[in-house]
Amino acid sequence: MNYVIDIMLIAIGAALINNFIFYYFVGICPFIGVSRNVDMAFGMGCAVTFVMSIAAFVSWTITSLVLIPGAPISAYIGAFFMTAEAAQKIDLTILSYIIYIFVIASSVQFVEMYVRKFFPSLYKSFGVFLPLITTNCAILFACLTIMSHVSGVENPADAWDLGRALSLAFFGGVGFTIAIVVMAGIREELDLCDIPKPFRGAAITLVVGGILAFAFMGFTGVNSGLRKVLTFDEPAAQVEQNASAENRNLHSRIDETPAELIVGEKVLTLNARTSVR
Repeated sequence: MNYVIDIMLIAIGAALINNFIFYYFVGICPFIGVSRNVDMAFGMGCAVTFVMSIAAFVSWTITSLVLIPGAPISAYIGAFFMTAEAAQKIDLTILSYIIYIFVIASSVQFVEMYVRKFFPSLYKSFGVFLPLITTNCAILFACLTIMSHVSGVENPADAWDLGRALSLAFFGGVGFTIAIVVMAGIREELDLCDIPKPFRGAAITLVVGGILAFAFMGFTGVNSGLRKVLTFDEPAAQVEQNASAENRNLHSRIDETPAELIVGEKVLTLNARTSVR
């Protein structure tokens, strides 16, 4: 049950509470460049979500099996050249940036070939922004965040598994899609407005993006509230009420129990409420 709750909280956090664009301000380039049309923005969001999910799967696998200390593949290969104990300490996380960028570039190339073959009109509308997904820092940010929860934890039991990693990547892409589609809808309406000349273009887009970021701040604290609800924590008032009921029961038992008081050589049987002088 706790695992399902963790997955839900990661998903909601990545999509709304800690939105990659409005909270971390990553992926701003396609957010501004491809948000002129809702259809094009939705297509870009789906492409980023797909690439982010594939990159997260491959990067988690490489990180867990090769990069981190004690990874099975690096330890197995290192055992041919050093002792087994030294091989377990091999740390290749310094190569993470290079490997992640290579993984992202390969995923983008696959998406580009697919879109060009089956959706040529969408491919033409993307223009140069589709290959630029390779340099979309939101995807690299997701990979690095996953790595921090795999190799950057003190307790190995707290390390993320593949399910948590894919949840962050997929719903991070969903949050990116929500942000860019909302912005595209607003920009379509802005085309009909009389905007002052200094604010036309990217300027008004950044202003609207800042207002949307303030709006998404309203989701702050939702994750902690959901955790309390989903873990079925008993309300404090109910706990206090139960404690009061237990105290009343205890006092009633004391009142009904006779007590023996030894005075000199006499034994007096008293009720708990009886006073002795």
